[in-house]
Amino acid sequence: MEATEDQTPDQVPPVHQAPVRRWPLGALTIMVVAAIAGGLILFGGETDGSDPDLDGSLGLPTQNGEAAPDFSIDLLDGANFQLSDHLSTDGRPVILNLWASWCGPCRAEMPAFDAMSKVHTDVLFLGVAVEDNPAAAREFAAEIGVSYPLAVDEDDRVGRRYPSPGLPATYLITADGAIARTIFGQMNEEQLEELIAGLFGL
Repeated sequence: MEATEDQTPDQVPPVHQAPVRRWPLGALTIMVVAAIAGGLILFGGETDGSDPDLDGSLGLPTQNGEAAPDFSIDLLDGANFQLSDHLSTDGRPVILNLWASWCGPCRAEMPAFDAMSKVHTDVLFLGVAVEDNPAAAREFAAEIGVSYPLAVDEDDRVGRRYPSPGLPATYLITADGAIARTIFGQMNEEQLEELIAGLFGL
């Protein structure tokens, strides 16, 4: 079952959980869950307040409307990507998709991301493998053969800054560096098209 714009929070499909979490991200997730249980974190909402909260915002450091944490990572094609440099020089909004080779929904949605990256060249799509075996991630990246840039987060550079309760996780970042929406769960082309039009006006 895929995430849709009109689902209520308790209907959002479960995301695929990692079989083993590395300590830094796992510890942060435990703290977030504990804070939620204690009522210390408020649920995020849509910017206009008219629709249900699709992003399943859990009060993580990457809430809608906040500045997207900067990061730098080496891409599989040998280039380096730094978010702040991209925003200041290229200027396109970014769709950051966190995935892993062991994550079935991640594998299933990547062709949709690839198709939309070819339609919306005015948006930069970036896929980053997190909580994954680097060799397995690279093998799957070669197998899937998407055209948008991919990277493997071997040092948790991205995972620490963009924690999530599971995978896939997608962050839509505006041209001015704000997180417009966070989606936990699998998406398809239609949903991506609606988000790009609604959030980026493209």
